[in-house]
Amino acid sequence: MLQVKQAKLTLEDGTVFVGKSFGSEKPVAGEVVFYTAMTGYPESLTDPSYTGQILVSTYPMIGNYGVPFGEFEEGIHKFYESHKVHISGLIIADYSFEFSHWNAEKSLSDWLKEYEVPGIFDMDTRALTKILREKGSMLGKIEFGNEVIDFYDPNMENLVARVSCNQREVYGNGGPRVVLVDCGVKNNIMRCLLKRGATVIRVPWDYDFSGEDYDGVFISNGPGDPAMCNETVQNIRKVIDDNKPVMGICLGNQLLALAAGADTYKLKYGHRSHNQPVLLEGTNRCFITSQNHGYAVATETLPADWEPLFTNVNDDTNEGIRHKTKPFFSTQFHPEASSGPTDTEFLFDDFIRSIKNYREIG
Repeated sequence: MLQVKQAKLTLEDGTVFVGKSFGSEKPVAGEVVFYTAMTGYPESLTDPSYTGQILVSTYPMIGNYGVPFGEFEEGIHKFYESHKVHISGLIIADYSFEFSHWNAEKSLSDWLKEYEVPGIFDMDTRALTKILREKGSMLGKIEFGNEVIDFYDPNMENLVARVSCNQREVYGNGGPRVVLVDCGVKNNIMRCLLKRGATVIRVPWDYDFSGEDYDGVFISNGPGDPAMCNETVQNIRKVIDDNKPVMGICLGNQLLALAAGADTYKLKYGHRSHNQPVLLEGTNRCFITSQNHGYAVATETLPADWEPLFTNVNDDTNEGIRHKTKPFFSTQFHPEASSGPTDTEFLFDDFIRSIKNYREIG
């Protein structure tokens, strides 16, 4: 059994929770958020959208199936959503000291220590989540022993610049050439595009891709406040003056909206789960989606030539937008899932189809 050390989580309102360590014993600070997914912690912890955040799992037992092997396929991690663990810290109720899975290489504890990420268990995550729901996501810090650190607000920093790729990279050699603006892209987005025969030209968040030879543009997910990504917004504006297809996911939805002239705002505690219901606008079709975001598009600020595409059934927040006449659309949720339901993966087919239609007409 692991040798455990006492650790404490302090929230900015002064609330203190005490637990036991199962990860790195390096003190950290960040934004404390909760997620309600029952499975998929290897995918969630490697999602760049969680950068700067201390993650609270509402599902009680974590770690029981370990961490998968770090295999690569087409230059991409086969089982992870990026090359590293991005969360600042992990808070859970019960840690499974034993793990069992056909694909498990190591324990969650060893994995967190490898990336110097603290993990705390034996904590009342139900009480903690109730506080976050009532007061909203707040700053917090994890400390050990007599160590004292300051609070840190990751939303005041350009987190996208931290997680984006540093240079232009190309994956695949298919027909449609897709520029992927990497704001913290999940690997499964690239897998979904490659699976559909695309050549993916992955570029940094502030890269001016207007001179590239491409058939469509894809704006990825990513962490933090979309207002920090002014360079990306300016580059997107150049695209929407044209007719080449554009698709965005999560932060990509917010950046496309900003480029169109709409506004965004911070949600009280965000959507981080596998069970968010969204309604396709103008229909009775509801889809269950995987989500991870703390900001949203203010639907009422969309210009006249844009309209909502999906709406969240729980709180009526925006879950996607589209242009009324041009092949531009985006979703606030994750149709690529990984982890979570794959109900809406067909949207990648819609995007590739719009590219083929444009190439035939254009």
